[in-house]
Amino acid sequence: MAAPYQDQARLLVAVDCIIFGFNGKELKALLVKRRLEPEMGRWSLMGGFVQQEESVEQAATRVLDQLTGLTDIYMEQLYCFGDVKRDPGGRVVSVAFFALIKIDDYDEALMMDHHSQWFSLNKLPPLVFDHKNMIRQARQRLKEKASTHPIGFALLPLKFTLQQLQGLYEAIYETSLDKRNFTRKIHSLNILHKLGEKDKESSKKGAFYYVFDRKKYEQLDKEAIQFL
Repeated sequence: MAAPYQDQARLLVAVDCIIFGFNGKELKALLVKRRLEPEMGRWSLMGGFVQQEESVEQAATRVLDQLTGLTDIYMEQLYCFGDVKRDPGGRVVSVAFFALIKIDDYDEALMMDHHSQWFSLNKLPPLVFDHKNMIRQARQRLKEKASTHPIGFALLPLKFTLQQLQGLYEAIYETSLDKRNFTRKIHSLNILHKLGEKDKESSKKGAFYYVFDRKKYEQLDKEAIQFL
């Protein structure tokens, strides 16, 4: 008996990971120098081929772990990119994922090992294949998701000021937000705990640090309320 699907053409399935970080002023994407042909030496997203024993989610988790050394990070599937001529190396369908990490958590030794670098989303270098389009779509998804889910906290340090939090959302939406309205809305969600310590670097008076309440944060994430 003939094996099922033996007459069907074979193709490769890859994953590409769009990794976003926030440096306190602007959103950045983590890029690597490509190590194989075609387009070797050019800037690229971190990716790899899905192995026989892996799901696409497992492959993306493996790629993120290899690049960042981090496992407990926000990640979700973005889109499937399958243009016939998207990769000059062969017929490759790529499932893209986007992830959010804290820049300070990223190991510098891994950056050197992978020849990786953070780039401002507004100053990206030329990228291989359709990777710039992947970043563009991921950025749009981030804007949509951040409006109804509090996922932006995945980009902030463990403790942060309201100014830092507002700066993050201004970077996501590329616009200025009214300080009083923003603060009122954030406090109304009741997901922050005010700490007794202050950030003294931004001003002489200092600004109080906050942390988020994980249980209430997770509840808001499930409810998908109008966050901003």
